[in-house]
Amino acid sequence: MAQPHADVLIVGGGEAGLGVADELRALGFAGTITMAGEEPRLPYQRPPLSKGYLSGDSDDESLELRAPEYLREQGIDVWLGRRVASVDLTDQGGSAVFDDSTSVAFDRLVLATGAVARELPVPGAELAGVHSLRSVADAALIRDALRAGGPLVVIGGGFIGLEIAATARARGLSVTVVEAAGRLLERVCAEPLSDFCLRTHRAAGIDIRLDAAVVELVGTDVGAVSGVRLADGTLLPAEVVIVGVGAVPATGIAEKAGLECRRGIVVDPAGRTTHPRVVAAGDCTEQPHPHLEGELLAIESVNNAVEQSKAAAHTLLGLDPPARGVPWFWSDQGGMKIQIAGVSHGHDGYVVREEAERITVLYFRGGTLIAADVANNPRDFMAVKRAVAERRTVDRERAGDLTRSVKDLLREGA
Repeated sequence: MAQPHADVLIVGGGEAGLGVADELRALGFAGTITMAGEEPRLPYQRPPLSKGYLSGDSDDESLELRAPEYLREQGIDVWLGRRVASVDLTDQGGSAVFDDSTSVAFDRLVLATGAVARELPVPGAELAGVHSLRSVADAALIRDALRAGGPLVVIGGGFIGLEIAATARARGLSVTVVEAAGRLLERVCAEPLSDFCLRTHRAAGIDIRLDAAVVELVGTDVGAVSGVRLADGTLLPAEVVIVGVGAVPATGIAEKAGLECRRGIVVDPAGRTTHPRVVAAGDCTEQPHPHLEGELLAIESVNNAVEQSKAAAHTLLGLDPPARGVPWFWSDQGGMKIQIAGVSHGHDGYVVREEAERITVLYFRGGTLIAADVANNPRDFMAVKRAVAERRTVDRERAGDLTRSVKDLLREGA
């Protein structure tokens, strides 16, 4: 039997992979597109998994990004439950070998392989009742576990961990968050926002332990988790444990194929890898840093996946990619909404605007506004997102003046 062939093969059935397929069709590409994903379901939204899906506000059907009929009409051939084991690249394209030894030839390859949950390297991490969250299957297991009650211990005070903690607490569970660092969200935001989050979650009844290293997960005689032991000897009771200690880009295929990889697959602003017939997009990539020349940055967000996929599709067709927008991100944690506009990494200072139940942190580099983190203040988020795109700034000396809105300060300029 002849080897199947795709003009474009997309490895990865998430937001980025689907985005490339969609954009190719929108640009008039009439060739064959095959998209292979490891999960047994069509591409779906991941942000609700740690929020509405756990609380029961979202169901499986509402997660779906595209209906099967749409994909058929667009001529996008989707292979579900198929894992690509390796790819061989040539000057004309190459072939991909699946884990069942079947293969498909391609002219162009898209790597949208996403990321996998980082494992917790302590004894007991394999016990029943210990979960991590990357897929809808993971979320379904966690949702069922939370229905059985707690206590719940969340290991990791990042966005995913705090979203799950807030959702579980709202359902009445006893929740403890264990964070190894000295503050929440340490990797992604300034200390004032960390403190704001700490106060908000503690006020909601979540027990948060900072500077707390986990050394062991303790189990029962039947292999179910029953507690989390900390380095100071404290044993936290737990019937459910969520491990939220970050994600690792899935670069295995790219590395085997000889593409340049560091933490992620290295791409340029147009999604190009180090092979002329291969592009990459989404959580599996690292791209040029917007503020620090020569450095690379991984941006794990839906917005990044969508924008990178558009750029990659243009590149596949030999077109100039569209201009990138300002990166943005959001996190719903109970009644608190955190929104981020721009990239704060690389800042040389920040100004805090805090009042009542909301906070805005404005980040500067060389006197120019480059980003903002806000909690419960969508007006500031929108104002900064628009200003950074238009390269407008505010006078840093006046940025903390609460008698003036951020929008007014931006209008007045530096």
